[in-house]
Amino acid sequence: MTSSGPEDLVITRATLDDWPVISGWAADEGWNPGLSDGPAFFAQDPRGFFIGRLAEEPVSAISVVTYGADYAFLGCYLVRPDLRARGLGLTTWKAALAHAGDRTVGLDGVVAQQDNYRRSGFELAHRTVRFTGVVRGGEELPGVRPAEKADLDAIVAYDTACYPADRPRFLAHWLTAPGHRVLVRFEDGRPTGYAVIRPARDGLRIGPLFADTPDGADALFAAVCTEAAGREIAIDVPEPNRAAVSLAERSGLTPSFETARMYTGPVRPYATERVYGVTTLELG
Repeated sequence: MTSSGPEDLVITRATLDDWPVISGWAADEGWNPGLSDGPAFFAQDPRGFFIGRLAEEPVSAISVVTYGADYAFLGCYLVRPDLRARGLGLTTWKAALAHAGDRTVGLDGVVAQQDNYRRSGFELAHRTVRFTGVVRGGEELPGVRPAEKADLDAIVAYDTACYPADRPRFLAHWLTAPGHRVLVRFEDGRPTGYAVIRPARDGLRIGPLFADTPDGADALFAAVCTEAAGREIAIDVPEPNRAAVSLAERSGLTPSFETARMYTGPVRPYATERVYGVTTLELG
C-alpha cells in the first residue's frame, strides 16, 4: 500500500456499517462525535456519505448531505493520517461533491484546511468556536421543561426559522435518538427556544441551542447545566452572536478550537441571532 495513489482509490457510498470507522477517525482528530450521531446523519441523506478504499481497506471519507433542492452540507472530510499528502482526500472530495449538484454547499472548516476550501469556491461566513468545560448545576429558571412527543412538530417548525434549510427527517431522529435529551422553552403556548444535549466520546455535547432572546438562552443553558452537572460539556458557538459567546464565557467554559462556516453561494435567510449553539459541525 505504500506506493498506492489516487488512481488506485475506489470510492463508494458509505453505509451505517462504515460509520464506526468514520466516527473513529473523527474521534482521533479530537472532534468528539456523539454516540448516536450516525443514524440521524444517515436519515437526512443516506446517499450522502462516501468512503475511499485502497485494496478494500478504508482510507478516506467525506459526507455531502443534501437538504431539499437548494442546500447541502459537507462534513466528515477525513484521510487516514499515514496516507495523507497523496491526493486521496482531493480525489474523494471531487467524487463526493458532485452529489450536491447545483446546490449551495456549506461546511465548518478546520483552520488548516480553510485556504484549500477558498480555492474550491467556499467563502467565509463566520468563525465558530468550540467552548468546553465542566459545569455545575444551574439555577433552574421558569419556562423550560423536557420536550414531550406532542412538542415535536412545534420544535421542527421552530428549527426551520433557525437553519438555512428544512430538516424534518434529520430532526425526527435527532430529537428521539438514544441518550439525547431535548429541553424546550414555551411562552404563551409557542416555543421560544430549544436545546439538545447528547452523550459523546468525551463528556456531553450541546447542539443545537436556539433561543429567541439572551434570557431564553440563559434559561435553556441553566437547564442543560442541571442535566450535565459535574460532567464536561462542549458547545460550538457562532462568534458573531456575542450574547452566545458571553453565555459560554460566563459559564466558565473555555475555547478549545475553532472552525469557519463557509458557503459556496447564497443561503436562505435564517435567524442567526437565535443560534447560540450549532447543531453539529458535520451536518451544520
